[in-house]
Amino acid sequence: MDSKIGRVALGIVAVAAAVVLLVVLSSSDDDSGKGSDAGAGSAGAASKPAKPATPTIVVRGGKPVGGVKELDFEAGDTVRFAVRSDASEELHVHGYDIERELPAGRKVVVQFPADIEGIFEAELHPSDTQIAELRIEP
Repeated sequence: MDSKIGRVALGIVAVAAAVVLLVVLSSSDDDSGKGSDAGAGSAGAASKPAKPATPTIVVRGGKPVGGVKELDFEAGDTVRFAVRSDASEELHVHGYDIERELPAGRKVVVQFPADIEGIFEAELHPSDTQIAELRIEP
């Protein structure tokens, strides 16, 4: 009779250990994906969110391909976009008074803090062709 009780007790202990192990493993799997859409296991994924893709505006024949690009940002974020033009131009972001030379055929990344709220035009000079509308929301 003692051996039967011993086997039952051993079975109960084994089931309890399996349940505890299952709970521990499933909770660690849930935590690994929180706060990051980057692939699990990538270095620093838990501490730093993945950088969003930088939108690129392509200019051909003095016009933005696909029309004026609408770009939305939140105040306090970093405004970041790129421009590639088939001709040398100058980019001007109104309101922020940012100007960048755009050499023909080269991609230029524009980046600055979104510290002024509102709607701002990004245009080419001297043609005054609008290529983007930047919306900085509170």
